[in-house]
Amino acid sequence: MSPRAVVVGPPGSGKSTVGPLLAQALGVGFRDSDDDIVARAGRSIADIFAEDGEPAFRALEEEAVATALTEHEGVLSLGGGAPLTPGTRARLAEHTVVFLNVGLAAGVQRTGLSSARPLLAGVNPRATFKKLLDERVPVYREVATVEVVTDDRTPAEIVADLAARLAPAEAKE
Repeated sequence: MSPRAVVVGPPGSGKSTVGPLLAQALGVGFRDSDDDIVARAGRSIADIFAEDGEPAFRALEEEAVATALTEHEGVLSLGGGAPLTPGTRARLAEHTVVFLNVGLAAGVQRTGLSSARPLLAGVNPRATFKKLLDERVPVYREVATVEVVTDDRTPAEIVADLAARLAPAEAKE
């Protein structure tokens, strides 16, 4: 069993919006690894970060992603930092991975620099978001088989693009 597509990208890239719409367009189910972590831990991601720290969260995340990659056949959305873990990167090598790329301006606008996003909290959230992009974009590109820029595009446009690119070869003939 293997997901039809695994969606990765930074906060604000559209994973939570595009993922379910892509699943619908492909006629498959949707699963979000962040939801799995919350269900398993019985508390929010922000609480896990605050009470246990990022390393503990990343360990939970790696377990949740490993499980979802073996159990789910539809579209799987990963938390923005999931591909940072070497074990997760290795597991993603066997899958179709969609990188939803968002630029700084669009990402800041979409996230609203929300304090609900633990890694964006702080004195200068815009600088933090830029640093996050600088660090993570190369990792996303490393694991991606498909990259789509989401700036200035509607979710419907992104999904149409992805559905066409992910259609089986025989469906394109």
